[in-house]
Amino acid sequence: MGSRRVASSVVSTRFVIIGGGPAGNTAATYAARLGAQVTLIERDVIGGAAHLWDCIPSKTMIATGGAMSFTRRIQGMGLEHQDAEVDNVALQDRIEDIQGRLQSNTIRLLESQGVRMIMGSARFIGPNLIEVATADGAEQIEADAVLVASGSRPRIPDWCHPDGERILTTRDCYPPKVFPTSMTVVGSGVTGVEFVHMFSSFGASVSLVVSRQQVLPSKDPEVAAVLEDDFLRRGVRLLKGARAVSIERNGDEVTVSCDDGRVVRSSHAVLAIGSVPNTDHLRLELAGVHTDNGYVNINRHCQSNVAHIYAAGDVSGKLPLSSVASMQGRKVAEHVMGLHKVVHRHLDYDKAASAIFTEPEIADVGLAEADAFAVGRKIRVTKVPFSSNPKALINNDASGFVKIVSDPATGVVLGGSIVGRHAAELISVIALAVTANLTVSDIVESLLVHPALSESLAEAAE
Repeated sequence: MGSRRVASSVVSTRFVIIGGGPAGNTAATYAARLGAQVTLIERDVIGGAAHLWDCIPSKTMIATGGAMSFTRRIQGMGLEHQDAEVDNVALQDRIEDIQGRLQSNTIRLLESQGVRMIMGSARFIGPNLIEVATADGAEQIEADAVLVASGSRPRIPDWCHPDGERILTTRDCYPPKVFPTSMTVVGSGVTGVEFVHMFSSFGASVSLVVSRQQVLPSKDPEVAAVLEDDFLRRGVRLLKGARAVSIERNGDEVTVSCDDGRVVRSSHAVLAIGSVPNTDHLRLELAGVHTDNGYVNINRHCQSNVAHIYAAGDVSGKLPLSSVASMQGRKVAEHVMGLHKVVHRHLDYDKAASAIFTEPEIADVGLAEADAFAVGRKIRVTKVPFSSNPKALINNDASGFVKIVSDPATGVVLGGSIVGRHAAELISVIALAVTANLTVSDIVESLLVHPALSESLAEAAE
C-alpha cells in the first residue's frame, strides 16, 4: 500500500532537462525509471556535443596514433619494423561510426524509458516555464523541476580567429581537413597535452606553448616531469613561460606570437585553453538563477539558488569530466524524486578519478602528494616503477610508476597516481579504495592476476 502511494505521488513530477549530454541523459533515464514525466531538450546532438564531438573523437584518434607508435617500437618485441600511414578518410569514417553507435544507444535507452526528446533551443520564461524553439516553431513547457545541463564550448580569445582549416579549435581536429605536417598547440592543460601526443604520434612536428614552467600545472610535478621527458624524446619543442598573444595565417603557414617575443611557425595551430559554459542563451535571470561568469552556482544536491532548478555537467563549474557529469545527473534525478530523504551518498568531487590519454597514460585520484605537503598533512607515500613489473617488460613498455598516498596511522588509502600503459584502467582499483575507505592492506591481500600490470598496485601498497 505504501509503495503504491509513493508511485502515485512521483508520477506527476514534470522534469525538464536542458541538454542531452552525459549529465542530461543520465538524469533523464533515472528520473523516468522513478516515475517522472521527463522532457529532454537538446539543440545539437543527443549524447552531448562535448562528449560526442570532443571526447570520443579525440580518444579515437589517440588510439589510432597509439597504434602507429606501437608499430615503431615492435622491433624490441622480435618483429620487423613496419611503417604505417594515416588514411584520413578511413579515420574519419571510424570516428563517425563510433559516434553514431554511441548516439544510437543513448537514444534507444531514452526511448525505452519513455523520455520525450525535443530537438531545439531552450530558454527560461519564468522559474517554471521553458520555451523551446524548434524547426517547426515554438513550444512552452511547464516544469516542476528543471536541470540545466547545456554543456560548454571551446574558449576563443579576442586575438584569435579560427578558420577551421589551419587555425583550429579542439572541435576542428577530428581529423583536420588537411593533416598537419607541423602543429603548434596553445595550452598545456589536459586537452593540450593530449593534442601534443596525438599529432606527434601521427608524425607531425609539434611545438607546445606552456604559460607556466611545467606542463599540466595542476598535476603532481613528478607526473608532469615524466610526460615532459617523453615529449622531448619525441622531438616536441616546449616554449615554457610563454603566453600566446596572436595567431595569424599566411597561406599554408600559421604564426603564433608569444608575449616574450618568441614566435612559432607551423602548418597548423590549435587552441586548447579551456571552455566556456553554454548558458548565455538560456535567460537564467528570468528564473532568478544566479551565475558566476556563466557557471551556475550549486550546492551539494546540484541545486541552484532556486531550489527546483539544478545544474550539472560543465555548466556547474565542477570537474569537467563525463564521469562526474553522469553521476551528477543521477544524483539530481534521485533528489528530484525524493530519494535523498532516505539513504543517500553525496557526490565527493575530491574522490573523482581522472585520466590523460597521452603516452604514457596518466591517471590520478584523491589526495595528491604535493597538496598534502602544502597543508602540512602527514601522509605515507609509496612508489613502485613499472620497470620491475613482468607484464610491463613483456609489453616492451616499462615506463612509468604507481604511487599510493595513505594515512600513516590507519593505512586508509587517500589517493594515488599512475603513469604508464593502461593507467586509466588501473586507477579504478585505487579509486575504489579511496571511495570505500579501504586500507593499503586490503589491496596487498587481494589475490591479483600474474603476470599483470595490476601487481604493481599491490607492491605500491606494501
